[in-house]
Amino acid sequence: MSLSRREAIGAALALPLATQVARAAPAVSLPDRTGFASTPVAYFDNASTHPISLGAQAAINAYVAGRTLDPAAAARKPVDRAGVIAKFARLVNADPDEVTWVQSTTMGEQAVLRALGFPEKGGRIVTDTLHFYAAFPMYQEMARQGVDVAWVMAREGRIMPQDMARAITPGTKLVSLSLVSTYNGFQHDLKSVCDRAHSVGALVYADIIHAAGAVPVDLHGSGVDFAATATYKWLMGDFGLGFLYARRGVLDALPRTEYGYYGFAAPDAPPGIGLSPPQTHVFPMDPPGGAPTSYVVRPGTLGHFGTGTYAQGIAGALDHSLDRIAALGVPAIQAHAQSLIGELCEGLRAKGYAIITPPGTTTPLLTALLPNARALLTDPLAKAQVRLSLHDHHFRISPSIFNDGRDVERLLNALPRA
Repeated sequence: MSLSRREAIGAALALPLATQVARAAPAVSLPDRTGFASTPVAYFDNASTHPISLGAQAAINAYVAGRTLDPAAAARKPVDRAGVIAKFARLVNADPDEVTWVQSTTMGEQAVLRALGFPEKGGRIVTDTLHFYAAFPMYQEMARQGVDVAWVMAREGRIMPQDMARAITPGTKLVSLSLVSTYNGFQHDLKSVCDRAHSVGALVYADIIHAAGAVPVDLHGSGVDFAATATYKWLMGDFGLGFLYARRGVLDALPRTEYGYYGFAAPDAPPGIGLSPPQTHVFPMDPPGGAPTSYVVRPGTLGHFGTGTYAQGIAGALDHSLDRIAALGVPAIQAHAQSLIGELCEGLRAKGYAIITPPGTTTPLLTALLPNARALLTDPLAKAQVRLSLHDHHFRISPSIFNDGRDVERLLNALPRA
């Protein structure tokens, strides 16, 4: 079978990544179309919201059955939520006790800012204009309240390492960035940033929502101090549940600012996230005590940042999805996306589109500049049943494990010339 020129270019671009996993091919090959519900839509908006797989849907349905007191559900083994934390930790090269649940990436980032005393204690924060743009107002508000916020501006679709290094001056307290940019897929050299920050006594927070599950992530290897992600993108979970990582030892010098049900336990409670609430001393038949409760602070990130209840039904979906990601292997997932992006790049350029994702990027996000993109492309894409991320003056394509060459062909055919 002969390859088209587009397919040949896509395959050539993906080859360096594919060779990393050639000896450990998963039982199911990519694209994985059977793992997801059949749809007439060529869906390329995975960087906004990833579809839930059929296996994850079954896990959610099982949770709902239990919540409705379905007798059949009572016999099912409950989701090992500590095991889900452990699976995520393995995915990003962290230890389970360095990870806890959060509602969202933003909630994790804000918890880190509170722990560091922002904005009340002031200090210098370095961030950049390829960080999550919805976080911009947060740092602008910090600046209004007296925090020294330094913005590193993007050049040629990148944050230049020398620009970041110049901004991280002695006295910097925090460097905050997105490991992979939601705007155009640019990826930081996280270890280089952390090395520079640590050399002046600063800590580093990374938003990894566009990295975890999509590209290899090595939190321990990078030296990053904090990281957070939600699960509705490349982890194939849903809204309302994410993970917060804090490097072992980094919390020792920070005050506790989060207080909640999961952060405290009975004095004799085993470690982990199981239910073992503090021992009360105020109700009938309670043992006596000198305070309303006796408790210990749970160890690790859970004890420092654990608060209230979380979206437990999504934990079941993640239990399935994290297994699937591990079975396929992130390098294979990344290589598959790059093979499609190679075809897309050639097709977009042939139609006159200006690609603003930096050359050499190996993340699954491809962004093109187009004035009035939303107005010009909404109707033709809807007619062709193609979905991607449309903005006022750019559009973003983000292929995932179920996309194939037919989807690429339909998208390119639906796009008018620029």
